[in-house]
Amino acid sequence: MARVRFIGPEPVTVPELGGRELSPDEITEVPDARYEGYVCQPGTWEPVEEPREPEPAAAPAAVKKTAAKPRRED
Repeated sequence: MARVRFIGPEPVTVPELGGRELSPDEITEVPDARYEGYVCQPGTWEPVEEPREPEPAAAPAAVKKTAAKPRRED
């Protein structure tokens, strides 16, 4: 999760954070997907810790197949 600092002049209740009340200069965690929605308001929020880069998905394991045996015709 990313972290932002509330820099508003008075306490505020943030419904997106479960109705939590934040005081001026308080740092809080926000969902990575919503980070930009906070820091785009520079008069209210200040970035502290940006979202982490998503880890690349592991490639699916290759399925090993055995070669078909050639038919012997006698």
